[in-house]
Amino acid sequence: MSKLIINSFEDFQDYIGKELGVSEYHQVTQDQINLFADATIDHQWIHTDPEKAKAEGAFGGTIAHGYLTLSLVPFLWNQIVQVNNLKMMVNYGIENLRFANPVKVNDEIRMHATLANISDLRGTIKTEMKVKIEIKGEKKPALAAQLIFLYHFQ
Repeated sequence: MSKLIINSFEDFQDYIGKELGVSEYHQVTQDQINLFADATIDHQWIHTDPEKAKAEGAFGGTIAHGYLTLSLVPFLWNQIVQVNNLKMMVNYGIENLRFANPVKVNDEIRMHATLANISDLRGTIKTEMKVKIEIKGEKKPALAAQLIFLYHFQ
């Protein structure tokens, strides 16, 4: 799988309304869920107690935190696009975020990204990306959102 290479605002403009690509699959493990629980101090049993989640939960086992799935966006994004000639990139916002389907322990997820819009704000490039994180073997995505990134090219 090859990354899309973006070197400038003009390169981005060529992709308005087009899919930029799809990441590789990433398996979400119990260890990763536990580490996220420790980092966020969110140890709800549906995430961290496999026995109780299997016996009492609605999903047959533990599920990833929705925000863990969201936090994987930079990792997955970096598999899709390589933006060169940057001073920096800033996460600016998220619109219309929906957690549509829980990610169960050991599920494999991947991200689809489409460039919805781009604008030049006096040298700062604002991109609006429609992203969907799908779960292997599931019809409904884990999440869908519009992410806004600010790129400062050199």
